[in-house]
Amino acid sequence: MVSVLILTRNEEQDLLGCLDSVAWSDDVHVFDSYSTDTTPEIARSRGAHISQRAFDTYAAQRNAALDTLPFKHDWIFILDADERPTAELSREIQQVVASVLPEISAYRLRRRDFFQGTWLKHAQLSPFYVRLVRRGKAHYTREVNEVLEVDGQIAELASALDHFPFSKGIAHWLNKHNTYSTMEAQLIVDGLTKSNASIKAAFFEKDFHARRVAQKALFYRMPARPLVKWCYMMFVRRAILDGRAGIAYANLQAMYEYLIVLKTRELLRKP
Repeated sequence: MVSVLILTRNEEQDLLGCLDSVAWSDDVHVFDSYSTDTTPEIARSRGAHISQRAFDTYAAQRNAALDTLPFKHDWIFILDADERPTAELSREIQQVVASVLPEISAYRLRRRDFFQGTWLKHAQLSPFYVRLVRRGKAHYTREVNEVLEVDGQIAELASALDHFPFSKGIAHWLNKHNTYSTMEAQLIVDGLTKSNASIKAAFFEKDFHARRVAQKALFYRMPARPLVKWCYMMFVRRAILDGRAGIAYANLQAMYEYLIVLKTRELLRKP
C-alpha cells in the first residue's frame, strides 16, 4: 500500500541497509544520479526499480522522481540512503495509509540524527520532516536544504526515522557541507533568502516548514551568525546535554555557518 523512493549517488555503503529497512514494501524505487560505484547493482539485487537522471539541483532531482516514476501506490515514503525507518515507524506507516482521510495529503515525522553513536536529541536543529506524501500532492522548492510544499493537510506520525549523516565519516560530511555552503551563499547573494524575512512568519506561522524558512531568512541578516548559531545550539537547544557528540556537532554547524559567511562576502566582492 506504500511505495518507497530512495535518492542516491554513490551510496554502496549505506544503500543495502536502507533497502533492508523497507523490505515490507512491494514497490521500492531507487532514483540514482549516475553513481560510479555499485549502487545500481545493489538496488537490483534487492529487487528495487532503478532509474537514473543527471543531477542538477536537489529540489529538481526530487521533483523529477516524484513526477516521472511509475509508482504502484498512492502513498510515497521518501528516504535518503543513510536513513532507516524504525520497526515502529514502518508499522505505523502501513496502518495510517489503510484508513487515511481524503483531506490528508502528507505526514510529518520526527527524524533522529546520530553522531558518534549518540542521538543528537538536543543538538539537532530540524527534527521534523514531511516524508510520507500522497502522489501528486507534494512539490519541492529551494535548491539546497529544500522545502517540501504540500497541497492539503499534513498529519503527524508518532514513530521515529533514524538518520546517520556521519556514516561515511566526518570528511564526507565536511565535503558535502562545503557544497551546501556554496549554494547557500549564492542564494543569499541572489536575495532569495530575504523574501520571507518577517518576524510574524518566523514566530507565528502555523506551518512548521514556512516558519523555518522565515526564521532562516531572518537569521541571514544577523551579525556574528556563526557565534550566534553556536550559542543557540549549546545553550538554548542544550547540545551540551548530548555530551561530546553534541558539543562537536555544534562546533561543526558553527563552522558550516562561517563558510556561508565567507563565501557570501567573496561573491559580493566579485564584479
